[in-house]
Amino acid sequence: MAWKRNLKWVPLVAALAAAGVHATEPARPATPSAAIPDAFDDPDVPMPDPDLWQRVRKGFLLDPLESPLVAENEAWYSNRPDYIKRFVDRGSRYLHHIVEEVEKRNMPTEIALLPVVESAFNPHAYSRSRASGLWQFIPSTGKNYGLAQDYYTDNRRDIVAATHAALNYLQRLYDMFGSWELALAAYNCGEGCVGRAIAANQRKGLPTDYLSLRLPTETMNYVPKLIAVKNIILAPAMYGVDLESIPDQPYFTTVEAPAKIDVKLAAKLAGMPEEEFAALNPSHNKPVAVAHTGTLVLPLDKADAFRQNLGNWDQPLVTWNTIQGKKGESVFAIAKRYGLTGATLKQVNNLQVNKKGRLTASQPILVPGRGKAAQVQVAAAPAAKQAPVSPAASAPASPPPAAPRRSTSFYVVKAGDTLYGIARQFGRAVPDLLHLNNLPARATIQPGLRLRVY
Repeated sequence: MAWKRNLKWVPLVAALAAAGVHATEPARPATPSAAIPDAFDDPDVPMPDPDLWQRVRKGFLLDPLESPLVAENEAWYSNRPDYIKRFVDRGSRYLHHIVEEVEKRNMPTEIALLPVVESAFNPHAYSRSRASGLWQFIPSTGKNYGLAQDYYTDNRRDIVAATHAALNYLQRLYDMFGSWELALAAYNCGEGCVGRAIAANQRKGLPTDYLSLRLPTETMNYVPKLIAVKNIILAPAMYGVDLESIPDQPYFTTVEAPAKIDVKLAAKLAGMPEEEFAALNPSHNKPVAVAHTGTLVLPLDKADAFRQNLGNWDQPLVTWNTIQGKKGESVFAIAKRYGLTGATLKQVNNLQVNKKGRLTASQPILVPGRGKAAQVQVAAAPAAKQAPVSPAASAPASPPPAAPRRSTSFYVVKAGDTLYGIARQFGRAVPDLLHLNNLPARATIQPGLRLRVY
């Protein structure tokens, strides 16, 4: 269709549709793009209420892409409204921060939509190539861009650090190739892959733009997929998509954090559910948050309460200790020393053991500390949506209760369940749960689904 090829029409159509204006005259023939008014600059064009999507649209700079793959991806997304709703719900936490960082670097705001393609804004997304996080860094590239990965944390999943690293990487690729399409292609398959494709075309006297190169199938679909997302964001009504508004205001902020703190305690000091804390601080692998970056991420309206409650806290911040397990050591013997079952110790630490329950390699092991901390009063966050945290709820996290015995091998998904919540309940990592059930990294779960947990 002509309007898909000339995207300068799209903002105008979207603005009119959002304002309830319906066309009453026959379609006009296409005119040169220079003669078409810019809907964002024309004061006579009615606009919908400003939100973050409007800000994103104003920063679009990439040219339309003449590829049938764009239309195929537009159809794929527009035929999955539930999928769109899920990534908008998740992205509403992170998108404002990403847009601000993109704008600071004068990048096209299409770049802020790249996590839709990479992870559907799921910070726990994990691919077969071991890529992780919103921006899907593989381990080696993550380390090259300063993203620590160790026993306690994987900063490829850190919202702030990984966004900073991804934009640094993309800027470097743009500087290398001089084209955002080629930079995006290199982000997907590597700069060597794109460099070799360019060199091959140069030897043959062929063009070296993105669509002219011979690249892996996934990479040839990568930029069209992003352009398809962009087109849907530009004019959701044209695709039959109900795009939920996102406020153009920060969702979170960073706060100074102790070197270590129980995840459960940190969430309660902030007056927020543990699952929401994990969604903003997804880099932590264990029940203890280790702030390599020196900060934690909290909703804007929870930060002051966290600072106040942390300042008033006079008991241990961590109720777990780390010991060094030796290869061949019995997990059950270690667990008995710390008042746990072997199953619980394995679940908390995701230990690799042989058939006899012995460690297959030397490795650090998280075990509960001794003694109990006193209860203290915890202040509620101002204007918090959650109920204030009670004094009883503010006690430090105790060791997790023993998970169901190994005979309980399956869990039936209930309404409101998430993969992260189920994984936590059974002491597993989300990637392990996905692997155990042969599920893709971006799998969704529905009530009634039977998941293997052992």
